[in-house]
Amino acid sequence: MIKELKKITNCEFLEDKEDIYPYAYDTSVALSSVNVPFCVALPESIEDVQKIVKYAIKNNLVIIPRGAGTCHSAGCRVSKDERRAIIIHFSKMNKIIEIDEKNLTAKVQPNVVLGDLQRAIDKFNLFFPPDPSNLEVSTIGGAIALSSSGPRTFKYGQIKNYILNLKIVNGEGEVVELGKDLRKNVTGYNLCDLFIGSEGTFGIVVEATLKLIPKPACTKLILAYFKSIDEAGVCVTKILTSNVQPATLDILDDKTLITIEKFNPTGLYTRYEAALLIELDGEVESISAESKKLQTILEEAHAEKIVNTDDKKANEDIWKARRSSFACCAKLAPNVVTEDIVVSTSKIPEMIKFIRQLSQKYGIMACIMGHAGDGNIHPNFALDLENITQLRNFKELKDELFKGALKMGGTLSGEHGIGMEKRVYLEDAINPIAHSYMKQIKQVFDPHNIFNPDKAI
Repeated sequence: MIKELKKITNCEFLEDKEDIYPYAYDTSVALSSVNVPFCVALPESIEDVQKIVKYAIKNNLVIIPRGAGTCHSAGCRVSKDERRAIIIHFSKMNKIIEIDEKNLTAKVQPNVVLGDLQRAIDKFNLFFPPDPSNLEVSTIGGAIALSSSGPRTFKYGQIKNYILNLKIVNGEGEVVELGKDLRKNVTGYNLCDLFIGSEGTFGIVVEATLKLIPKPACTKLILAYFKSIDEAGVCVTKILTSNVQPATLDILDDKTLITIEKFNPTGLYTRYEAALLIELDGEVESISAESKKLQTILEEAHAEKIVNTDDKKANEDIWKARRSSFACCAKLAPNVVTEDIVVSTSKIPEMIKFIRQLSQKYGIMACIMGHAGDGNIHPNFALDLENITQLRNFKELKDELFKGALKMGGTLSGEHGIGMEKRVYLEDAINPIAHSYMKQIKQVFDPHNIFNPDKAI
């Protein structure tokens, strides 16, 4: 089969055990689902992707699209499907095809890294707001597959608000454009939005047209420290209901502050139970006015300490510290697992307390942070997955965590996806009729069920 694939395509294939074995993993736990792919294809063109898909249909193979492999929900692993799996890795389709500064758009291949895109469009004084914490490795294709948007969601919206057009290869090997390279379009159903967050189960993104916006003139970062999670939560509500609109509004608990400061010293204050990391952006005059209003809100909400900075390097240092939280937690134990749940913003303190109770109950350290502006909480659990007791306890902890989020009226994911890890909870999380619609839509895009089976739905 690999010889035949090499004959009909111009792409490289990995087939030796030592080359394909790393692709049995992503950043999720899923220890019971370590399956090695049949081979790994590295296409350089849309035509090669089409040929691989058509070959897979003919020979009853499975296809798993993969970018950086940073999925936390086992979304780009090989499932237990009995068919052989080809992983299509897009490392060679990583070009920024066009930046159109007149129409404020960018056309990109799927493996363009978000950090590289930000730097490329910065030269034109343009801005792409979606900003996952791993933007230095996160790819456009992966961000689209998981609808990963990061901390700027509160002000700027999700990644779906910045996708104008997608070129995809469907389950018949056909190239289909789902939208238009236009900023406004309601001609027919919005198939782009349907595809975003589909976790590679509908087809393969081979090109995307992105909406860009003018870059904000300046930014100002504020760190507000509180003696309790409750007070930080009250402050979040006050900010959300005010006429101040921060670009980001993140929350970090004391264990996160201590861990970051221990392994990546930045001058964070670690004696407080919670901190809000708030970024304002816009014109100088508007930031000045919003900053004064925000200062009043923080003081009325009993912030113990407020640190303001509009120095570019200081801002970058603080954001580097925030982005390093996962890596810092990884130094606390042999493994770190980050989870992803969403609750209403008013229930953030309740959820954080609940996670702490679970952490204490099961003896597993949790460093808790999240995007308070949209209720997306990311606890990082530090543990030893080779310790049988800790592994068993962690499975029980996760079960209580997801069921607890649903009980609070929340949901299972804000940007990490469902993958294989959370499918067991879907019946409780989604209306059964809506769930049946999802399965039917999957069948329309992927009639042979070759794309990422046993994932998402």
